Amino acid sequence: MRHLLGIEGWRREEIETLLDRAEAHLPRGSANASVLQGKVVANLFFEDSTRTRTSFEMAAKMLGAQVLNWTAAGSSVSKGETLLDTVRNIEATGPVALVIRHRSSGAPHLVAKHVRCAVINAGDGTHEHPSQALLDAFTLRKHWGKLDGRTVLIVGDILHSRVARSNILCLTALGARVVACGPPTLLPVGLKELGAEVTTNLDAALPQADAVMCLRLQLERQSESFFPSTREFSRLFGLNVARSEKMKSGALVMHPGPINRGVELAPAVADGARSVILEQVANGVAVRRAILEVCS
Repeated sequence: MRHLLGIEGWRREEIETLLDRAEAHLPRGSANASVLQGKVVANLFFEDSTRTRTSFEMAAKMLGAQVLNWTAAGSSVSKGETLLDTVRNIEATGPVALVIRHRSSGAPHLVAKHVRCAVINAGDGTHEHPSQALLDAFTLRKHWGKLDGRTVLIVGDILHSRVARSNILCLTALGARVVACGPPTLLPVGLKELGAEVTTNLDAALPQADAVMCLRLQLERQSESFFPSTREFSRLFGLNVARSEKMKSGALVMHPGPINRGVELAPAVADGARSVILEQVANGVAVRRAILEVCS
């Protein structure tokens, strides 16, 4: 695997092989701890990030690499430098891999056609976030052993979510049933073609779910109003304490972060016994170590 640009097109056995490889990197395993010794991984983040950038940095350093953390702020992008000029110049300094987050869907795919080093998609527009989907699947597999026959309910701003798209592709490939839930205005066309079922009734879908993945309202991507107010959204689609009590015994609560507390997820639920949100973050380092190991 030279690049990781998305989950689309991956076969089940390929996903499972990478997740198996990630197991060797838990909890802070020494598997291939020097595989990137003397090499450089460049994190190119054209959008803000905490979890993804931090865990890719930790993953690279734990494999022995040096890390270049580049951000658009303070760079020549403000002077009009193009994406391709930026990445070509950074590639010229010698990194073995470029980890790219960009506001435009397809940006990492474009970059991969013009550089020789590995390109890893850390989130492109509203398209995909493959490493997030892999760490989510890894987290569920740690709890369940396998995903066959399990139901994962994805709730919230699915229209603007690259996480939702990658997770639908990844989880269905692993045998899970995925149900997408949100206001009609935030449910994009094509979800059924990706393999998801669709509903606008959270209360009806909730008791069926083995895991509920809440998504952040991405107000920064919304140029128009898709719902009356955040209060109304929370009333109909927020996972509060009362709703969490309707969930199956042992059902899990997930969130890719950052959380709008009190909107899509109540603080008591986010920090409660069902929550595996911090497990997702911890598992992200192991999964991203495996990705860097394979791509580099």
